[in-house]
Amino acid sequence: MTSKCKEKFITNPPDLLSGVRYIVAVASGKGGVGKSTVASNLALGVSKFGSKVAILDCDIYGPSIPLMFGLLNSSVKMNAEQKMFPLESHGVKLMSLGFVSNDQTPIIWRGPMVHQILIQFLSSIVWGDLDYLFLDLPPGTGDAQLTITQSIRLSGAVIVTTPQEVSLIDARKALKMFQKVNVPVLGLIENMSYFICPDCAKTSEIFKRGGGRRISEELQVPFLGEIPIDSEVVKSGDEGTPIVAKQPDSVVSKRYSEIGIAIGIQLKVMERNRHRDKNDLVQIEMKKNK
Repeated sequence: MTSKCKEKFITNPPDLLSGVRYIVAVASGKGGVGKSTVASNLALGVSKFGSKVAILDCDIYGPSIPLMFGLLNSSVKMNAEQKMFPLESHGVKLMSLGFVSNDQTPIIWRGPMVHQILIQFLSSIVWGDLDYLFLDLPPGTGDAQLTITQSIRLSGAVIVTTPQEVSLIDARKALKMFQKVNVPVLGLIENMSYFICPDCAKTSEIFKRGGGRRISEELQVPFLGEIPIDSEVVKSGDEGTPIVAKQPDSVVSKRYSEIGIAIGIQLKVMERNRHRDKNDLVQIEMKKNK
C-alpha cells in the first residue's frame, strides 16, 4: 500500500548557522557502515590543514562522538541565555546529546521530540566562526534527516557505504533523498573496502569491492575514495583518539586527508559558481532597468 500523503520539502531553509562557511552532512542508508568513524576522521583530516572544524552528532538514539573523542563523561556548559558551548578534542569542536544526557538511560522519544532537540541544538550552540561543520547523521532517511534539511542550509552531503549489496541498496536511497530535497551530493565513500595483511601485504576483498564506485557512476555523483579495513581504526576510536589524530602518517589517515581535500575543492568550486551566477543575475537586472 502506498501513502497518498506527500511531504512538502523546504527548498530555501532558514540560516541558523550564519557563522559557518560550509555545512556537510555525513550520512548512510543503514547502520554499521562506519559513518561516525568516517565523519570523525574526515573532520580531523580537514582540520590539520588549518581550517576551523566542528562536528555535530545528530544521532539522538545512539550518539558515538563522545566515545570516539574520549569525552564519555564530559558535560557541556551553558550561559545565562541557555546557550551551549561545544567541547573540544584534538582541535575539533564537538556537540552531542551524549554530553547533555551522559548516563546509560536509553532515549525513548517519538519523532516530534527528535525534531525539537535537533532544532535546539542547531539554534542554541555557540560555535563561533567555523570553516566546516560536519553533521554526523543517524542512518536512514527519517525524522532527523528531514529536520536537518528543512532547518539549515546544507552545503552538501557525503554518503558512506560498504561494498556489499545490502549496504549499497540503502546508500542509493540516502543519496536520492538528498537529491530530492535539493542538497548537493558531494560524493560517496566506500568504507571497509579491502584489507591489507600487515604480515604479507596481500590485499583481501573481504566484503567484495567496487560497489561504491559502481553506484557513483550509475547515479552520476563523484566517487570520493575507498577506505581500507584497519584494526587500528577500531582500536583508536575506542580509545578516544581517532586514527587521523593517533597515526597521521598511516595509509588510512592519508586517505581521509585526500578525501577531505577533494570535498573542500568541490565546496569552493560550488561557492565560486554561486557567486558568479548571482553576479550574472545582478548584471541582467541592471540592464533591464536601464
